[in-house]
Amino acid sequence: MRINPPVFELRINPMSFIFCAIGVSFAMSFAWAVRMRTGQSGWIDAIWSAATGLGALAFLAPQEGRSLFAGALVALWSLRLGGHIALRTRGAGDDPRYAALAAEWGADFPRRLFIFLQIQAAASLPLIAAVGIAGHAPRPFPDWADGLALVVAVSGVLIEGVGDWQLRRFRRQAPPGSLCQTGLWAYTRHPNYFGEFLFWCAWPLVGFGDWRALAALGAPLLIYWLLDHVSGVPLLEAHMRASRGAAFEEYAARVPRFFPGKPRQRPNDD
Repeated sequence: MRINPPVFELRINPMSFIFCAIGVSFAMSFAWAVRMRTGQSGWIDAIWSAATGLGALAFLAPQEGRSLFAGALVALWSLRLGGHIALRTRGAGDDPRYAALAAEWGADFPRRLFIFLQIQAAASLPLIAAVGIAGHAPRPFPDWADGLALVVAVSGVLIEGVGDWQLRRFRRQAPPGSLCQTGLWAYTRHPNYFGEFLFWCAWPLVGFGDWRALAALGAPLLIYWLLDHVSGVPLLEAHMRASRGAAFEEYAARVPRFFPGKPRQRPNDD
């Protein structure tokens, strides 16, 4: 008896990915123009969130079953994150991370920022691909992996959202220059970044069982590398060390950097 090898049907259109890449590049060019006109770099991350979400939704077409489920998850993420950053940016000053880059790059800031944002556009493409490929995994929907993915994704969005809310509430009540060390901020110095990472951990589960879903493993790995080693934690903590000094050093000595954990005791604690 002849056994035919399994055939993996590619249900996504490669041209849609090319159009997504062009669209995200244009979106980040628009983000550059907005930053140069307003002086508020927060709009960059709001536009990136919207562009990545829309790109993933376009790459999921046609939508049915699991792809609809994937579309709902990525829409929840994009609307929550983009909306939060947009509200935070309105009437605020420049994002301290980008302000530090402006000071470092000097007169060359406009050119280097444009290149930097195009790199951000390129970095969104593996995330879009992870969503599109996982959302078209050819197995019956729903199953246990989809349920677990839902728990992981919603948990990530909730942790990120609660962390942002706690920080916003603290800043309204505490004296200027204070450090938020309560709630989720007592267990990790960056609960919002950890929640973002956790959300992207859902996509290998959405695509579970299909060999192409191995590509979805790149999403959480890329997000972790970007947040913890490139444009997230390093720039933000450099700003905090410069602006909060010894208070931040004491906080950093006690509270884990990225992944939540039990805080270490202060030297004078029992």
